[in-house]
Amino acid sequence: MEALSIRKTEDVRWDAISLGEVMLRLDPGEGRIHTARQFAAWEGGGEYNVARGLRRCFGLRTAIVTAFADNPIGRLIEDFILQGGVDTSLIRWVDYDGIGRTVRNGLNFVERGFGIRAAAGCSDRGHTAISQVKPGDFDFSNIFGAKNGARWLHTGGIFAALSSSTPEVAFEALDAARAAGTITSFDLNYRESLWKSIGGTAKAQEVYRALVGKVDVLFGNEEAFASMLGIRPDGGDAETDHLVRNENAFRAVAAAYPNLKLVTTTLRATHSASRNAWGGLALYQDEMVLVPLQEVEILDRVGGGDSFASGLIYGLLKGESIQWALECGVAHGALAMTTPGDNSMATLAEVRRVMQGSSAYIIR
Repeated sequence: MEALSIRKTEDVRWDAISLGEVMLRLDPGEGRIHTARQFAAWEGGGEYNVARGLRRCFGLRTAIVTAFADNPIGRLIEDFILQGGVDTSLIRWVDYDGIGRTVRNGLNFVERGFGIRAAAGCSDRGHTAISQVKPGDFDFSNIFGAKNGARWLHTGGIFAALSSSTPEVAFEALDAARAAGTITSFDLNYRESLWKSIGGTAKAQEVYRALVGKVDVLFGNEEAFASMLGIRPDGGDAETDHLVRNENAFRAVAAAYPNLKLVTTTLRATHSASRNAWGGLALYQDEMVLVPLQEVEILDRVGGGDSFASGLIYGLLKGESIQWALECGVAHGALAMTTPGDNSMATLAEVRRVMQGSSAYIIR
């Protein structure tokens, strides 16, 4: 595996760009969706959360490539994005028909778990503006070209699953980014419900295998590698230690996709909805790097993996070692799960304190 070759910050307009859907998240707090009488509103989306974390916690210059129906809900989501400091200049605005028959904005209802009750979500995202984008709707040659440019592009399986046309947009973006020397990453998220009407598991496997062939960095785990990439290495049975299984899977994926320079995943053992063991694992330049599982308290687990990704990407963009970057990702993900909403409310100073093993005593 080759080392990542990252462009200099002074040579580009953005440090990182994410391509994906941003929904309005509606949160019943400590209650349940089906009995709620009021909801707190946030913004969130698997790919977007990475750009948001890189900007808000780590201070990097980020942008989101997405699309909204031009109505008050779309403008509300835009306002949330602006509050997070993410550049909105690449958003595509689509005329609204007045009732959402042809185009709309996505809603995501999410309730936090506690103890024996798992977290739960109910998305309402059919016919959204971003699901209808097609090749040519975004000028990726200009976005990644000499007058603009980015050091990193992140997208994922959720965006690719929104419709039959979004994978083609992902291919277009990845090709333009790679041609410009931009590092590309992909989160191998699989949601059965999203693929049901556009080809199911077989189509997801076809799309994901093609997309993984176009990226430098892959976020995934042994289950996703088996179900989506068809990679089940020897020694991958349930009786084998999970670290050994993951290492076998990582090395098999790297061998199958020689374009990959880094394969990484979070490690999670769920004792209850409010108490997990949390860590991280990576394969980089043929070396396995580990952050061992540690017990963490969970308030809201949604977005923890995205915050892991943004912390790890930050470390790599700053030129830190892979061990430092992995520890940063694990620490940032852990902190993000202590606050409500998809997105991290952590500061870089807090991330550094967690990386150094500090306790949760009051900071005065």
